[in-house]
Amino acid sequence: MTQRLKKFYQNDIVPQLVKEFNYKNSYQIPRIKKIVLNRGIGNASGNSKQFEVFGNELNILAGQKCVVTKSKKAIAGFQLRENVPVGLSVVLRDERMYAFLDRLIHLAFPRIRDFQGISSTSFDGKGNYSFGVREQLMFPELEYENVEQLRGMDISIITTSKTNTEAFRLLKLLGMPFQ
Repeated sequence: MTQRLKKFYQNDIVPQLVKEFNYKNSYQIPRIKKIVLNRGIGNASGNSKQFEVFGNELNILAGQKCVVTKSKKAIAGFQLRENVPVGLSVVLRDERMYAFLDRLIHLAFPRIRDFQGISSTSFDGKGNYSFGVREQLMFPELEYENVEQLRGMDISIITTSKTNTEAFRLLKLLGMPFQ
């Protein structure tokens, strides 16, 4: 089943982008390549139960299994040994990516108290956009009673845009609530 946001992109946004930026080739039109959800687990690396809870929450949000990221080297100042779990990561593509972005824009952001929009300055210069959320309760899939600890996550939207202006326009047309 094709996602609603994907149909909207193909039918409405692509013609607008072609008109605005005068693309000659269909491969020049910017599109979203993937969305990466990343969550650091902090001091929960020693507590396997809490680590599992964080993984289950991310699995519910993404609709697929998350990958455990491990430390590459030991850092004594952080009391970190080599090959110890330090985070969880999920890469969303295609249908799941559009479904997650649709839920993020239309359900999760409006649930944030006193939400004024997200920053429009978090582009990396190559058309990718990254931002962080402070707590996972903004997503309607997670119930308040089942959340043991409030923990945020980083969300990166990777696009095929060459410039930040193209990526900003793409995300703005998709409905991203910028300030």
